[in-house]
Amino acid sequence: MAAPVTEWVNVTDDQFIVAQQSGEVWLHVPNGSSPAGNPFARPMTGAGSPGSTINLLDAAINLGFSKIEKRAAHPEPNLVGYIVALVGAYHTSVDTPRNLRRAAKRFEDLGRPEVAAYLEERAREETGHDRLALKDLRALGVPGERLVANFIPAGLKPLCQRFDDLCAQDYPIGSIGYSYCLERIAALKGQADIEKVQAICPAGVDATRFLRSHSALGSEASHVAETIEFVASLPADDRIAVVRETYQSAAIMAEGYNRELLKSEAEMMEEIDQALGTELWGDARASAAQAGTHPASMTL
Repeated sequence: MAAPVTEWVNVTDDQFIVAQQSGEVWLHVPNGSSPAGNPFARPMTGAGSPGSTINLLDAAINLGFSKIEKRAAHPEPNLVGYIVALVGAYHTSVDTPRNLRRAAKRFEDLGRPEVAAYLEERAREETGHDRLALKDLRALGVPGERLVANFIPAGLKPLCQRFDDLCAQDYPIGSIGYSYCLERIAALKGQADIEKVQAICPAGVDATRFLRSHSALGSEASHVAETIEFVASLPADDRIAVVRETYQSAAIMAEGYNRELLKSEAEMMEEIDQALGTELWGDARASAAQAGTHPASMTL
């Protein structure tokens, strides 16, 4: 009988994620600097398995987000914050097909047609998602095209830049780790999350197209499953690189999103107005304040 698969990856200077096919996963921190006291000091070389690979990837995301646990923001959802989130969704999706195709071309040139085919398929699946965010913004009475052309949330810039840089590398295998990180987190959102957003939108307005598509109700769960199977089939060096980038992307994402969540509604509104060169919803704000409604409902 074959021994159960164990995979491990050194994700930081002193932290190793270890995962077994059976589902066990733990963080290993060596005692001392001697390699002899660390059974995971040498990089793994064996084959992967879906059971151990998913645990490596998910543990990498959890570890990345743990960096902000003690200072994570937990604000009540509001419509202005959701508008900013939609702008961020646009920017994290608009260049995805182009970037993935660039990475696919590189792997084709490197004689790795299986990786190229995987990335090409992902590029096809992600095409047009930026337009969903624009439709949601328009549904809220926001001039989406003008807003996204002049505004990218500061916390999202490093994440977008990270993906651009990964896909431009000579060996862009890290692009898979980045993509997995975003899709895995999106797949955790369910019907309750969509209902919370719907509750802060004006009555009769559907502005959850992007959210539904990037949730457990959309295709994210199947994308995650497919990615796990594919990553598990890769050589050990590639799996190591994918897990490390999953961790790095999660850390960048956590820091950036938390930075945005720490902003007040007034701060976010000011950023939007500056980007548009005028007050969003204009005189509707004063009318809405008198009527006790949200200004978005006065424009629809």
